[in-house]
Amino acid sequence: MRRSSATTKAAILAAARERFAADGYDRATIRAIATDAAIDPSMVMRYFGTKQHLFATAAEFDLHLPDLAAVPRRKLGAFLVAHFLDRWEADDALKVLLRTSLTNAAAAGRMQTIFTHQLAQAVAQRTSDPAEAARRAGLVATQVLGMALCRYLLRLPPVAAMTRDEIVAWLGPTLQRYVVGSG
Repeated sequence: MRRSSATTKAAILAAARERFAADGYDRATIRAIATDAAIDPSMVMRYFGTKQHLFATAAEFDLHLPDLAAVPRRKLGAFLVAHFLDRWEADDALKVLLRTSLTNAAAAGRMQTIFTHQLAQAVAQRTSDPAEAARRAGLVATQVLGMALCRYLLRLPPVAAMTRDEIVAWLGPTLQRYVVGSG
């Protein structure tokens, strides 16, 4: 049975997401992705050109950031830490993207785009200056990406052993300062 172009592309993306999540970027192969999608490997290349482009396309992640304007000002930092803990713990593909972004330019670009656009838009709800929102979002990203790297990928013992409440208590004030300033 022949599939439409859109159906084939969707099957490739679904297979790629699963394969990258299961095997990581380096071990996932075009051949394995094609097998999972029940197509010839040449079709993967036809639609996506390179493994890097396929990964970048498959790595469409939504940080699911809620409207920060609805969060009480004094609770923003703790709220964001808890939110990001939820995201990292619920989405292995996000961990794969972080791991891969350390050694792959396409993955790093995808991670930059995700955090730059989505986080800056959320932080912009708390400041009227777009440049200031971008700066603050960048600082928030340093903390949540560093926490995720240490807790979920490197499994740094002191950080990996902390409870959720401990992480929120330690990082919340820092994110609070980054989002709303010291005042």
